[in-house]
Amino acid sequence: MSSATPTKAQDTIQPHRSRLYNNLVPVYQGLWPAVAKKNMRSAISALNIASGRKVLEVGVGTGLSLDSYPRDIRLTGVDLSEAMLGEAQQAIEDRGWDHVDVLPMNAESLTFADDVFDVVTSFHTISVVSDPRAMMREMVRVCRPGGRILIVNHFRSGNPVIAKVVDSAGNLTRHLGWRTDLDLRETVEDLPIRLDRCYKPTPLSIFTIMEATVLKA
Repeated sequence: MSSATPTKAQDTIQPHRSRLYNNLVPVYQGLWPAVAKKNMRSAISALNIASGRKVLEVGVGTGLSLDSYPRDIRLTGVDLSEAMLGEAQQAIEDRGWDHVDVLPMNAESLTFADDVFDVVTSFHTISVVSDPRAMMREMVRVCRPGGRILIVNHFRSGNPVIAKVVDSAGNLTRHLGWRTDLDLRETVEDLPIRLDRCYKPTPLSIFTIMEATVLKA
C-alpha cells in the first residue's frame, strides 16, 4: 500500500455524480482513450518526475493514465466512482504494478495530511466536481512546498467568440455532469502557486495543460 495513507476521517462520498460515472464506464473506455491519452502522456512526460517521488492523481477514473507514469515512483490515484476504480484496480493487478494504489475519495475533501505529495495531477476532472475551487485548494494543500501541480482540462476560452459558442452548449453539458464555463484564472486565484506553463497541446485543441509550482511556506 502507498505510504500516503489518509489521516483524517473520510467524508461521506456523495453518490450523485458517482452513479453518473458508473453508467459511463463502457463509453469512457471505448471513446475517451483516443481523445485524452496522448495529452496525458505528453504532459506527464514533460514533468520529468524523479525516482522515488510520491505522486497523487485526483480523478484517476479507470486508470487510463497509469501507464504514462514512471515505474520508479509511488503513485496514488483517487476517484469518486468505485466502478471506475474497479477497472483501474484490475489493470493494476493484470500488469503487476506494485507502485500504484487507488482509493475511493472525494476530490473536494481529500483525506490526506498536508504536504504529503511531491506531484499532484488531475486530468479532465476539475470541471465535473461541484466546487472546482475546493478541489484546487485540496490539491495544493496535499502537495509539499516546491512540489508540482499538473492539470489537463477544458477551461473557458479567452477568445469571446469561441467562449460564446462553447457556452451555448452549457445547459446540455451540465445535465451530463460537466461544465464549459470554468475559468482557469478564477479557479487558481489567491492560491499559493506559481503558474509555470499554460498551453494548448495543439493549436485547435479545446484543452489546456497547466503546470504550477507550490509556493506555500
